[in-house]
Amino acid sequence: MRLDKFLKVSRLIKRRTLAKEVAGQGRITVNGQPAKASTVLSAGDVLVIKFGQKVVTLEVTSLKEAVKKDDAESMYKVVHEESVN
Repeated sequence: MRLDKFLKVSRLIKRRTLAKEVAGQGRITVNGQPAKASTVLSAGDVLVIKFGQKVVTLEVTSLKEAVKKDDAESMYKVVHEESVN
């Protein structure tokens, strides 16, 4: 599954176009490598996303094409979260 689609389906980022912009700005890494929106993810990949004043490290647990809002958090596990000042 593409990175931008994963971010949208898992509801980490609301819109796919916004996910593309964030990836294009170099604010996302997959397994330590800078990621583009088209980067293909697989279960077990580690994402580091820089959201404004926060850096979140996630592990991809499952990939689903469509998921209900209540089940969206089951697609990833938060490994680490820190504030950046």
